[in-house]
Amino acid sequence: MKVLGIDIGGSGIKGALVDSETGEMLTKRHRIPTPEGRKPKDMAAVVAKIVKHFDYKGPVGVGFPTVIKHGICKSPGNLHKKWLGMDVKSLFSNATGLPVTVINDADAAGYATMNYGIGKGKTGLVVMITIGTGLGSGAFWNGELIPNFELGQIPYKKYKKIELWAADSAKEREGLSYDQWGKRFNKFLKYVELIVAPELIILGGGSSKNFKEFKHRITIETPVVPAELRNSAGIVGAAAAALHQAPID
Repeated sequence: MKVLGIDIGGSGIKGALVDSETGEMLTKRHRIPTPEGRKPKDMAAVVAKIVKHFDYKGPVGVGFPTVIKHGICKSPGNLHKKWLGMDVKSLFSNATGLPVTVINDADAAGYATMNYGIGKGKTGLVVMITIGTGLGSGAFWNGELIPNFELGQIPYKKYKKIELWAADSAKEREGLSYDQWGKRFNKFLKYVELIVAPELIILGGGSSKNFKEFKHRITIETPVVPAELRNSAGIVGAAAAALHQAPID
């Protein structure tokens, strides 16, 4: 079935049509910059524009960059404070006139990777880390999603949450090399390993494609591998969630 998947990020909102059976993207990604201020009404308008771009009339899956529970935003994350408590599912459904399923973006990326990518068939606890404006994380036990596993929210030193120090946005903001930033990211992975002791860590998001640039800085015992789907994982997983993860939205 052809389904529209939309991945909402801190800098861009991307969408594409996806074959929900194979996980194959059937179109090129259509990207619109995330509106300045990242307010609900403005971002909902962009989601509607992406739907219109594809002249799409079916169910829509949306990966959202913070904690989502029963369609409600439980934390504004890196977005505007007005998102807190917002019924994101209803907001996007009303803006598009279509049935919308909303899932945490890292959960969406993980769902794609576990069903169509390198995580397929993996057992035990597998954690997907998406590296972007923040540090998203999706957790899977024997292939089943554990929703809203937000490891990037761990407090660290003077920072309210470690993603402010170790995400790709910190690398860009402070002009860090991959070598310098890799040390920070490895520190984050050490906490992940200590707290949840996963069998495997899969990296997604923009920086995952440059894994070889910071791989030498990763010193944890847990195997760490880049996701094969990379930047398309959020879109693919969101599309699949629209059909298969309705109880979570």
